[in-house]
Amino acid sequence: MSVQVRASCVVANTIHPMKINFSLQPADLTAKLRRFWEISAGKIHQIEKRYDPAKGSPVFTVKGRYTRRGWTEWTQGFQYGSSILQFDATGERKFLDLARKATVKKMAPHVSHFGVHDHGFNNVSTYGNLWRLMNEGRIPENPWEHDFYELALKLSGAVQARRWTRIQDGGFIHSFNGPHSLFVDTIRSLRSLAIGHQLGQVLMDEGDGQVSLLGRLHQHALATATYSVYYGEGRDTYDIRGRVAHESIFNTSDGSYRCPNSQQGYSPFSTWTRGLAWAMCGFSEQLEFLGALGDKSVTPPIFKAARATCDFYIDHASAADGMPYWDTGAPLLHHLGDWQAKPADPFNEFEPVDSSAAAIAAQGLLRLGHSMGAKGNRYRQAGLTILDTILAPPYLSTDPQHQGLILHSVYHRPNGWDYVPPKCRVPCGESSMWGDYHARELALYIQRMAAKKPYLTFWGGGGS
Repeated sequence: MSVQVRASCVVANTIHPMKINFSLQPADLTAKLRRFWEISAGKIHQIEKRYDPAKGSPVFTVKGRYTRRGWTEWTQGFQYGSSILQFDATGERKFLDLARKATVKKMAPHVSHFGVHDHGFNNVSTYGNLWRLMNEGRIPENPWEHDFYELALKLSGAVQARRWTRIQDGGFIHSFNGPHSLFVDTIRSLRSLAIGHQLGQVLMDEGDGQVSLLGRLHQHALATATYSVYYGEGRDTYDIRGRVAHESIFNTSDGSYRCPNSQQGYSPFSTWTRGLAWAMCGFSEQLEFLGALGDKSVTPPIFKAARATCDFYIDHASAADGMPYWDTGAPLLHHLGDWQAKPADPFNEFEPVDSSAAAIAAQGLLRLGHSMGAKGNRYRQAGLTILDTILAPPYLSTDPQHQGLILHSVYHRPNGWDYVPPKCRVPCGESSMWGDYHARELALYIQRMAAKKPYLTFWGGGGS
């Protein structure tokens, strides 16, 4: 009996890393990317034509139509940022004009929003992308327009840096939940601090004290690497290298760490895969930014976190085709058997797939691989493998009546916010604004590599 139990335990713990296509090259995806942008154009037109902006920002689709649902207005930048990426990829001026007008008309409240941790999402995706295009010479230089974008980005970086909690070993940008709450998502909002620093901005505090945006970027990245990411070093019973906690809780009286938590994942002791993806992408992106600055002061822990999370995704979080289910500890996942050994099934009856996590994770893998040079081949090829999966059905939305671009995205499984179609038991067939945006950003990144065009970065070579 004991032998049988031991054998079953071995089977249960068998690791099947994703099946990476090591022969795939960016140029091999050219035809798929062309089709992707054709479909993307139709989706943007659909939303502009049929979505009522008076309802608030579009968040995710229900029966193929974008609708509002959220805790905060964190997706509007992705809506208009998608038009900028569409222009960047195709050169179609109408998408640039749409985004410019919408950014001026709609995005100012996001610049001065003190209540959220989402500045890197909303403002870098709009003002930041337009500023980047001007820096790259993709749109004509206009001093007043350039100054307008830079002023918005300076203010956004300072406002985001102001949302600060001090802890015993530094500090962090706290989430909309309050000063006790560090979200792993916020690593991607360090984009706003990075650009603000590049532009020479500081946060002016009480008594005219000057606070360095780069300093706060360092501290937040270190706090996230320390408390949000696990390294298999015995931190707790569930300490597996690369596992990520969505939320870390602190005692705001003395700045001490208390415990992991999760808002959108299954539990504090499993890994919500979109949170994992935010960590992969955010850490890898900051490695590139700090490398461009020649700043090596926090490189070792950020690299350690980036590599651990990317390894965890490949080895533990993804199915064979690179697509993840929404949480590695999802309670009914065991009904799918050895789910890692086969492609993900978004139409299964037990747990939903999250394609948005895949789109975000792929960029993290690619950027980490790029920063590692010849040693990063595993990560580069894993990122390409995921993109190859996303660029085809059942993930690419080819129905012209469906407003979403990438299907099978999940927003908030514990709250039951996602639409479950008739005769289905779990959410499937729907899209999210962040998933669609990051799929476009991923596609543009690889398209530039395939065409041997300038490497895509959020700062675009701009700044002092």
